[in-house]
Parts: sequence; structure tokens; C-alpha cells
Amino acid sequence: MRRPSFAVAFLSAIAVHAAPAPLFSQHRTVTAPPPVSLASSLIARFKPYTYYAAAAYCDPDVLLNWSCGGNCEQSPNYTPYASGGDGNAIQNWFVGYDDTLKSIIVGHQGTDPTQFLSVLTDLTAFRTPLPEADFPNIPLDVEVHSGFLAEHQKTAPQVLAAVNASLAQFGADKVTFVGHSLGGALALLDATYFRVTMPPEVKIKIVTYGMPRVGNPAFANWIDQNIPDLAHINNQVDPIPIVPGRSLGYAHPSGEVHIKDDESWNFCGGQDNPSDGCEIGDTPSIIFSNILDHLGPYDGIMMGLCWLNGKRELPLVEAAERRA
Repeated sequence: MRRPSFAVAFLSAIAVHAAPAPLFSQHRTVTAPPPVSLASSLIARFKPYTYYAAAAYCDPDVLLNWSCGGNCEQSPNYTPYASGGDGNAIQNWFVGYDDTLKSIIVGHQGTDPTQFLSVLTDLTAFRTPLPEADFPNIPLDVEVHSGFLAEHQKTAPQVLAAVNASLAQFGADKVTFVGHSLGGALALLDATYFRVTMPPEVKIKIVTYGMPRVGNPAFANWIDQNIPDLAHINNQVDPIPIVPGRSLGYAHPSGEVHIKDDESWNFCGGQDNPSDGCEIGDTPSIIFSNILDHLGPYDGIMMGLCWLNGKRELPLVEAAERRA
């Protein structure tokens, strides 16, 4: 295993507070299957969503004009519809239509990973049931991270209104949710919210990057049963996807895709697959992790950046390097 460059003392202190069809069939398994190496053609199918997740780090006005530089230029058939957030108290988000993917795209911004890690490993990050008013017919035993839910509720009504309006405007029948880090958690909660409030004929897809665990095993099971078109991609020995810990009652849904040290990609079947070549097998503890892996590369694309006029406007890479 690669020796991490992330500061062990820092992590130790935190730890004590501890348009295609679905790519994969999502079924919970009792015995974890071995990882399956992905061909380059399958890896390439993720790239449009990776650009969208990276674009979410730009300001709302930039997203509404779709003028975020390289990440936006890679999606020339995207038509923006709405955006919001302030990049601080409220994560940036955007809604629009991709005519190539034939899908409404909903993107959510992530956050500074070094700050986010401390939140995720804090024992005060308790689980809470989903409110019946917003999530009708969700089983009572389903619980999610209280902080993620609070963040989601800040923007859920606006995003839902924008999605409903854009579905009508563009005549679409599919919504794809993307996000990195905290943005991935918000994408998963958004997809859950939309699944129980939108007509069943509207198809839902989720593609996230460096997503932490969002809820308990009952939540993971519900996702597997109700939103099977899900891929949560993690990179090398990134610590964010292994927190909050399973010992605190958290679980990932199925759909893991793991990028190894040699930059090859594995599909890891089942929930929280512990096999070598999957996230848990390659990163058994945050002590043996590297926070810089959280930012990428994901098939050559880095997260946490907004390139405008050739200048990096949101230098989360430098922030993480200073703390590492």
C-alpha cells in the first residue's frame, strides 16, 4: 500500500472524535464479490458527469452563464436553467439540460475537504430520520446524517422547482444528480427527495465523487431498491468515502467505483465491499489515507477548482496542501 503524505498527527487527533441504461446491477450481497476491472469504454461514460461535478465549484452567476472555462466547454450542448447558493453558508448548485445526455442535470458544490473530514469524524454527527413532510412514505428506520440533511433542506425547494420547470420546458423525462464530496451527499439526498415527490416515470440517475457515507444501512437498502442507477466514484486512498464510520451506524449503498493507485478503475459490487482494490480494502483507516486524493484526478479531472480566464479561482488544492 502506498505510504500516505497526509499528516498522521492531524488525522489521529480527528479520529478520536471519531443517457445510457444503468452501468451496473445494484443488489446487496451477503458475500462481497471480487472487484471487476472496468474497460476504458466504460470509464469514458463517466466523464461528462465528472465535468459537471467539477463545474459546480464555480459561482452561481458563472454557472447560469455557463462560462466556467474548460469544465463548461466540455459540455457544449448544455443549456443552463437556474443556479443558486453562495459557496459558503449554502453550497452552490445548478440546474440545466444536456441535449446529448437527454437529461436534466443537477449539480451540487463540495467543500474544503480538510474541514469536511473533521465534521465527518466528529461523534456529534448524529443520524436523524427523514422528515415525513418532505420525504413521504420513507420507512421510519431510515436515518441520515443530520448535518447533510440540514444543508439539503436549505436548497431543496428551489432545486425541485427548477427541475420541475426545466423538465416541462425541455420535454425531458430524466434527471441526473452529480456532486463531489459534500456535493455528492447532497446529490444523494436530492435524488431521494425527488424520487418520493416526482412521478415514477421520471428516471433518476446519480453519479458522485468522493462521497461520504450519508445514512444508515436502512437508507442504503432503500437507495438500492429505489434508485438503482447510481455510481459513487472514489479515488485511491481518499479518507472521505470511509467516514462516518460503519461503527457509527453508517453504510454506503451499492454502486461503488474505485480508482486504484495505478489509475485503473474497479467496480466493487455490494455495499461497502471490503475487497482489495475497493475503497475499504485499500483504505482501512484514515491514518493510512491521503486527503489530496479526494480532489482527484478522476480520469484526469480535478475537483475543487474553477478555471476562469486561465486562473484558478477556487484553490482548494492549495488549501489542502497547506493543511497536509
